[in-house]
Amino acid sequence: MYQGSCLCGAIKVEICGGIDAIIHCHCSLCRKNSGTAFATNGFVNSNDFTVREGLNSFGHYQTSPGKQRHFCKVCASPIYSSNDADPSRIRIRLGILDTPIKERPIAHNFVSSKANWEDLDADIPRNNAYESSRSN
Repeated sequence: MYQGSCLCGAIKVEICGGIDAIIHCHCSLCRKNSGTAFATNGFVNSNDFTVREGLNSFGHYQTSPGKQRHFCKVCASPIYSSNDADPSRIRIRLGILDTPIKERPIAHNFVSSKANWEDLDADIPRNNAYESSRSN
């Protein structure tokens, strides 16, 4: 089981399953949302994700039809994103986790739009779009 929280602690979450397809996303949306060179995200089954505290502290922003980013309205920490086309899973921001994880990143995605100062020194695959194992 994994536990996580936002920066201010208003939101506390729990994941009772595994984290799949962890990637470092370099797309411009993830860079702007995180304010960093990339965002590290992983899929979890929606049924395995529980908000323990702070349900009223969630805000959301629709980035495109059917796709939303969910964040803390108090401290603006990004928590997860959802896609109406696949309600069975959500993509969490791994930076919210307070407990160690066993899973590891599998790829750098959207490297063609990476920040010009990022040198990608990690020894994992680099993709110009989604990782090759992703179905959508």
